[in-house]
Amino acid sequence: MPQTERLDALFSKVQLGPFELANRIVMAPMTRNRAGADNVPTELNALYYRQRASAPLIITEASQISPQGVGYPGTPGIHSDAQAEGWKQVIEAVHGEGSRIFLQLWHVGRISHPSLQPDGTLPVAPSAIQPAGEAITFDGMQPFVMPRALETDEIPGLVADYRAAAERALAAGFDGVEIHSANGYLLDQFLRDQSNQRKDAYGGSVENRMRLLLEVTEAVAGVWGSNRVGVRLSPVNSFNDIADSAPDATFVQIARALAEAKIAYLHVLEGDLLDPEAGLRFDWGALRKAFGGLYMANGGYDGTRANATIADGKADLVAFARPFISNPDLVARLAKGAPLAEPDPNTFYGGDAKGYTDYPTL
Repeated sequence: MPQTERLDALFSKVQLGPFELANRIVMAPMTRNRAGADNVPTELNALYYRQRASAPLIITEASQISPQGVGYPGTPGIHSDAQAEGWKQVIEAVHGEGSRIFLQLWHVGRISHPSLQPDGTLPVAPSAIQPAGEAITFDGMQPFVMPRALETDEIPGLVADYRAAAERALAAGFDGVEIHSANGYLLDQFLRDQSNQRKDAYGGSVENRMRLLLEVTEAVAGVWGSNRVGVRLSPVNSFNDIADSAPDATFVQIARALAEAKIAYLHVLEGDLLDPEAGLRFDWGALRKAFGGLYMANGGYDGTRANATIADGKADLVAFARPFISNPDLVARLAKGAPLAEPDPNTFYGGDAKGYTDYPTL
C-alpha cells in the first residue's frame, strides 16, 4: 500500500483558530543560535524558514521577550524595533510560500548567566535555587549561578513584557504566538514544585504555581485573541534541571485551566523521561482529555507514528523538529515515502549557512 494512503490522517485538513491548515504537520520551534547583531533576525534566517515553508504551520525558534529573558548567544528577540523589522523579512518569506508562522515567546529565567544579562545582573527565577549544569556564553561554558528570586511586585512588569512582545509580534505580521512554558524555562520554573518554593500567591498549590502562566496567557490573548495563541508544556521533561513531584496532577489541572482560556492549541513535548519499569508513567491521554481542544504532540515522531497517533485520536497535529533541520522539504518526503536525510549535530547551534540552509531537497 503506498505511503500516501497510510498517511491519510496526517495529510488531512484541520482548522486552527481562523486558519485552515492543509495537513497536520507542524515545524517545531528549534533554537539554532544564528541571529545577527543585537539578536536581530537576518536574511539567512529568512531563507532557512522559507525553505521549510511547505509545512502549513511554522513555530519559530524561541524568541526572548526582554533583555532579561536572554539565555544564549545568537537567539532572536522580539523586544526591539530592529528585531521586529528583522522578523518581517522572515514572515514575508514564509507567507510567500503560502504557510503560516507563529512566534514563540520566551523568557529563560534562571537558565542564563550574568554575562548575558543587562548590566551583568543575576538571572531571575521563582525561587533562589541554583540549577545544575552550565550556561552557554560568549566565553564558553560557565556554571549556572544562583538566581535572584523575583519579588511579588515585579511580576506585573514581567507580564507587561509578554504583552509588549505580543504587540510587537502582531505589528510585525505574525499569524499568532506560542507561549513557551516548557523545557525548564521561566514559566515552567513557576509551574513545577522543585524550582518554585515561593510563599506568596505564585507558589505552593498548583493553582498558585500556574497563576503566572494564566496571567501571561490572558495578557497575550488580549492582544491577539485567544484563538491565535498556543501554549507549550513539557510535563516530564527534566531538561534544565527541572522536575515536579506530581506531574500528572499538576499538568492535568493546568490543561483544564488553559481550556477555560480557550487557547488555539496545546503543544505538548511528550519526551518521557520517567521509568515505566519502575511504575513511573505519565497519562498523555488524560492530559489531552483535560484540555479538550486542539492538541499538538511533539516527541520524536516519524510519519508512520504521527499518522497513527492522529488516526487514533490521540493528537490533532504533530510537530516535527530535527527532521526539518536536514529535510527542508520534509512534507514532500513524508508524502512520497522518501528517505529522510540525517542532520549533522555539530552544526545545530551557531555558525553560518553550513548545516542550516545548505541541506538539499529531493
